[in-house]
Amino acid sequence: MTRLSKQWLQHNQVGVYAIAVLLALGTGLGRPSTGSTLEPLINPVLAILLYVTFLEIPFVRIRRAFRNGRFMLAALGMNFLVVPLVVFGLTRFLPQEPVILVGAFMVLLTPCIDYVITFTELAGGDSEQITAATPALMLVQLLLLPLYLWLFMGQRVAEFIEAGPFIEAFVVIIALPLTLAWVTELGAERSGHGERWQDAMGWFPVPMMGVTLFVVIASQLPRVQDSIHQIAAVVPVYVAFLVVMPLVGRLVAGLLGMGVGESRALVFTSVTRNSLVVLPLALALPSGYALAPAVVVTQTLVELTGMVVLTRVVPGWLVPETSDQFRSREVERSD
Repeated sequence: MTRLSKQWLQHNQVGVYAIAVLLALGTGLGRPSTGSTLEPLINPVLAILLYVTFLEIPFVRIRRAFRNGRFMLAALGMNFLVVPLVVFGLTRFLPQEPVILVGAFMVLLTPCIDYVITFTELAGGDSEQITAATPALMLVQLLLLPLYLWLFMGQRVAEFIEAGPFIEAFVVIIALPLTLAWVTELGAERSGHGERWQDAMGWFPVPMMGVTLFVVIASQLPRVQDSIHQIAAVVPVYVAFLVVMPLVGRLVAGLLGMGVGESRALVFTSVTRNSLVVLPLALALPSGYALAPAVVVTQTLVELTGMVVLTRVVPGWLVPETSDQFRSREVERSD
């Protein structure tokens, strides 16, 4: 019965997420005052989501993923060479106003380091590869974001970027949940109580993703609705990014001869952005850039909706799995 219930959640996860999004829209629009109450919950909710997600990945596979230099180089190349070129091209269609451009550049130039793992897992990708790559992705974006802002917008904006929010997000959202998951797996190997705890946590990835969607959208929607007439122009660019980058990621994965799991992982790391970590940076900009946080939040809303679609489109159409590849992956997971 327990296994059937977990399978039911997995099979109906899109419906669960749709309900969460609808509830969030109703809360954010109907009771905007709740946004300030929910916003402090974003990082804790993400940390719990990543904890239960990490528990789904045996650490022996994460250790093995660290040795996959091809994927590491591909992820870094896609996010810090290919993506900036695509972003620069797409933003040519935006109003060339600094307050709009800085928000769009900040969010589109930084690869996601948190719920990308969950979405990759939901799409049947090698989420352990993403997990292994997160420290490098975090460090490199911290170093390169000021450089790209300087190249695209000039030194004045680049000087406003600080390392603090990035480091805090890495510790709270990545390092702490990963450590706790590792301790939990050790406990499960040594005691029945630990094993039962880990098994119970297997219920939570889908519900926690629903909770995450609700908290993020309901808390951030009030920020967007007052400025929607000014930032509507960024929505087509964000949608175009969600369409272009999966195709580019799939092309590069094919050129590198990657398998199904690696290809899906490369697609998701190429398209998901670090909006929740970038938001505090946008909020810290001077008063003349007050609209930038709304531009960042808009990307969050567009991306979360797009991810629900991509978790079906990527395995079902963009990177389908043949029967031979399926058997090969099952043998690899059992080793």
